Amino acid sequence: MRNVLHEQPTLDLYGRLEFSIAFVGADSFAERDWLDVGCGFGWFERFARDHDVRSIVGVELGEEDLRAAREIAGGPVSFTAASVLDLPFADQSFDGVAMWEVLEHLPPGTENRAFAEIARVLRPGGSVYLSTPHSTLATVATDPARWLIGHRHYQPSAVRGYAEEAGLDVSRLELRGGWWEILHMNDLYFSKWVLRRRPLFEQFFRRRVDAEWTRGTSRFVHVFIEATKSGS
Repeated sequence: MRNVLHEQPTLDLYGRLEFSIAFVGADSFAERDWLDVGCGFGWFERFARDHDVRSIVGVELGEEDLRAAREIAGGPVSFTAASVLDLPFADQSFDGVAMWEVLEHLPPGTENRAFAEIARVLRPGGSVYLSTPHSTLATVATDPARWLIGHRHYQPSAVRGYAEEAGLDVSRLELRGGWWEILHMNDLYFSKWVLRRRPLFEQFFRRRVDAEWTRGTSRFVHVFIEATKSGS
């Protein structure tokens, strides 16, 4: 993730990120080993560290992508440059895997390979928690990244299929996010990539996005799944 705005690891979470933590559950970290694929600036690592995780490894494709995140390295937190298509970890290394908004950025047609690698490094009884853009007319038509770089969107049945093909049991599948999320993301894209600045109406959108995610009344922008590796 290119850090155009020189953002730093933070726990000032809202909207989708705050929901992601709630989806996993704050009690899912203590004395467990975690992998975060596509860790960005390290927000998930900071939260896990503060909730007694035994270890957590954040992964991004290149060392440059990890520059900001490495500021919180140490203790149970570490980072490595790697691809989810070829994870440099032994079989059954982790109790939990997170992969937030990464699936759509992988090379087309490699989704099954990514899920197979995740299943390989999961311990029996461990779970992967994942989110990705939902494929609807509204979400595809209003996503500038879709038209510029081929940003993909998925039907829930497709995501479930990838997990099941890898031998994982899908225990939860939810749709979340609505029109305020879409407007907020377009403001973010324009401000970040065109103006090279923080979002123009950041606090305005933040309040409305927070309310939208908290109420959960609009559910069509993102697919969330939890899938577990069977066995003991």
